[in-house]
Amino acid sequence: MLLIAGLFLLALGLFSGAYLVLVPLGLAGGTAGLTLWILFPAFTIAGYLMAAIPTEKTALPLLSRVTGALLVLLALASAAGLVLQASSVIESRGETFSLWYVLCLGIVLGAAGLGSHRKDKAA
Repeated sequence: MLLIAGLFLLALGLFSGAYLVLVPLGLAGGTAGLTLWILFPAFTIAGYLMAAIPTEKTALPLLSRVTGALLVLLALASAAGLVLQASSVIESRGETFSLWYVLCLGIVLGAAGLGSHRKDKAA
């Protein structure tokens, strides 16, 4: 049950981050309120930790890599959105601070997920 709850929270956290990216790009209606800004890192981290607790040692690296890869993809989408808006390829739909927010958090958390559980060559 803890694994399912963790994966659900992780999915909600990633959805919050994706929505923070889609709104300034004009690909989603509405606004990204303060709640999404808080829930993106909170649900992503809490969901990962909740899913990691009951996970077997052999599946934990896969969970870390998949979560890290999804966060890096979110960060890359934010970076692409910033470049496209800065070069006037797409019209800016308000503030781009949420793109910077997802870019920074996605790179840091994603790199941590992708870099964890590496096997040392000496071992």
